[in-house]
Amino acid sequence: MAKVIATVRLLRSGRSHRSIAAGAMLILPFVVLMHAPAAPQSTTTPPLTLHETGLYADPGTLQVDPAHLAFAPQYPLWSDGAIKRRWISLPPGTAIDGSDPEAWIFPVGTRFWKEFSFSGERVETRYLERRSDGQWLYAAYAWSPDGREAQLVSARGKRGAYPLAGGRSHTIPGVADCKACHQGGPSEILGFSVLQLSPERDPGALHAERQPEPHVDLAYLVDRGLLVGLPKALRDAPPQIEAATATERAALGYMHGNCGHCHNERGSLQNIALFLRHGADTAGESVLASTVAQPVRKQAPGQSPDAVLRVEPGHPNRSGLMQRISSRSPALQMPPLGTELIDDEAVRLLYRWIAEKGAFIQQAHVNAEGR
Repeated sequence: MAKVIATVRLLRSGRSHRSIAAGAMLILPFVVLMHAPAAPQSTTTPPLTLHETGLYADPGTLQVDPAHLAFAPQYPLWSDGAIKRRWISLPPGTAIDGSDPEAWIFPVGTRFWKEFSFSGERVETRYLERRSDGQWLYAAYAWSPDGREAQLVSARGKRGAYPLAGGRSHTIPGVADCKACHQGGPSEILGFSVLQLSPERDPGALHAERQPEPHVDLAYLVDRGLLVGLPKALRDAPPQIEAATATERAALGYMHGNCGHCHNERGSLQNIALFLRHGADTAGESVLASTVAQPVRKQAPGQSPDAVLRVEPGHPNRSGLMQRISSRSPALQMPPLGTELIDDEAVRLLYRWIAEKGAFIQQAHVNAEGR
């Protein structure tokens, strides 16, 4: 059984409070700012240019302010092969409240940036800022063709931002699309969390990115006073996905990072009972229990009649999960937003996991009968 290693069931009684800022967020992994100038005055509308958000120390050379902290989640969201850079900035003298491992509380003035590049060309940068009213201000900036500046995009987003294979193109999402993903679970912050920043990184994580200096993780944040209240159990034993095989760990991690923000036990889709998010206090059994040998609740248009189970061990082609991630037909594809292309590497990984799962279960039966 897969589980997140963390003795956090002891933590429930020790949690002091939980507060999640309502408001949408763009899909960004984050960046922490140490000893930096104060964040710009909180406003109700985003700045018109990326430069005005405070990302760059020198806009002329596009040098990122060294006060911001770059980071990389261990299970990144795949976005049609885009190369991403991420930063987080905390106002001076503040810290993240990590007493609720599932929903960290970020101080007012926290800022996040996520840059998307294709073939070495910057295409968009997404921005988040926690306002004084507790809401998140969010925006996306499209880069000029010469790569010198980025302008605010309409709240409706921007189609055709960059040409992709097969006549498709990258879309800069609008506010509604951002809300659909970021408000789907216990926290709007998706890539800056206990599991994503665990020092116990998965060596087989799909699309894993090289950690930028200074390797921001739980230990780094706690040691520098940027994350307070994190339960001792998580400090002593950072979480990791425990699975039967390395393939399974990578597969479950991929689904956590790419599907779990909507498919989880505490979000708006909980009635579907498909739980792909690993939480610090759930041990992770629900991930396998809600997928392996579980019936498809409702056939999606275009799904084959023999796909009656979400994951049929030993039969990837008959598994509903495989058919959803292998399609980009609008009514069938998963994830439904954020990608125009099929993630071929993920398809191969999940295919291998389901095939191996069948052999693993069969061997377990043989071993049990031979006792």
